Amino acid sequence: MKHSRIRVAAQATLVLFALSTSAAAQGTPDATRSDSADAVIRSMVGRLDFDRYKATVKGLTTFGDRRQGTDRNRAAVDWIEAQLKSYGCTNTERITYTYVPPVPVARAAGAPSPTAPAIRREQGGGRSRGMRTRTGVNVDSLRQPDARLRALNAQPSTPGQRQEVYCTKVGSTHPEEMYLVGAHMDGHGWGEAANDDASGTALVMELARVFSSPDVVTDRSIRFILWNNEETGLNGARAYVEQRFSMQGKELPAGSGKYPEPKWLGMIQHDMMLFDHGMPRPDSSIAPEQRPEADVNIEFQSNSKMAAQSATLAWFLHAANEKFATDYPAQVGPHMTNTDSGPFQDLVAAISLRENERGTQVGSGWDPHWHQPTDVFTTFTDKDFRLGLNAAQTTLGAVALLVGARLGR
Repeated sequence: MKHSRIRVAAQATLVLFALSTSAAAQGTPDATRSDSADAVIRSMVGRLDFDRYKATVKGLTTFGDRRQGTDRNRAAVDWIEAQLKSYGCTNTERITYTYVPPVPVARAAGAPSPTAPAIRREQGGGRSRGMRTRTGVNVDSLRQPDARLRALNAQPSTPGQRQEVYCTKVGSTHPEEMYLVGAHMDGHGWGEAANDDASGTALVMELARVFSSPDVVTDRSIRFILWNNEETGLNGARAYVEQRFSMQGKELPAGSGKYPEPKWLGMIQHDMMLFDHGMPRPDSSIAPEQRPEADVNIEFQSNSKMAAQSATLAWFLHAANEKFATDYPAQVGPHMTNTDSGPFQDLVAAISLRENERGTQVGSGWDPHWHQPTDVFTTFTDKDFRLGLNAAQTTLGAVALLVGARLGR
């Protein structure tokens, strides 16, 4: 055990060294430094508003579970777009794609696009330990006691066209490079998908609001994107990669200074941000209060092609959490899985922020509301929402440093 701890400490030291040297080489700030930039970033982080964050989650839950392929999902996409525009992130756009559920028996054969990269479908993520309780997706409408919510979620999903919305903070000196900051807006389970993933969607929208302030200037670009079809297999994120990968860094039209798809520097996903109440008890019950030792989990995939770069990005956010988060610390883990950063993990540094480790904790029943009728706004307390706000502080602080954010006109 002692030698294991030493190895982990040594690995952490090496990653932190890589972080500082990589940041210097790329001209990006080091999140561990202390200078006047910190005061500027801290001022920006202070613009995150707890009540606004909660209100945005509440606004998303008015569309029920926002299941893809339904009118309530399409209405939620429209609402998200209108909110982004109201923040000043007016250059909103949409990705359009077609989703047809796969045939259960066999997947239809088809040649991949010659311009699109191969996307590995990663599964797993850590070996479960300790107490476990049952998990799964609720498909029984009668388990939802609220008749109004049952009616709101009653329309079934149908195959066809899907859309997801994004907006971009354009960099002032390097508009051709960007970080993607995302969350998925769809859900299921006959609840309100408040935690999975209105909590992440609201977080990304809050970041878009702060970075879209007229006095915020960034050297590099940031794209805020709200994925669709996550619950069916990351289909919205996969469609984005397939459509946009080959467009990176190309100026269109030539000489315009405009880059429809800036070069990807990193992808930061947010998926389930609120509930860290600890391991299930022996009777499978969960503590009713957020645990004092709750933390923001920052995950990368250790067997991806970009594992080293992703680990560097993860530790960068960890350092930003140390500086800018007010209540809860961060923890870095190597088991990112089953979230919208997955399609990017072999292409660019990609990480995911969560309430718990996805494979070893959420997958073992640490969140009893996952895909259940109880995933509704009223289930969660201010202590839960505070964890989500700390994740927002963590990402905003890190991204502001990475893109060279400053206050000015």
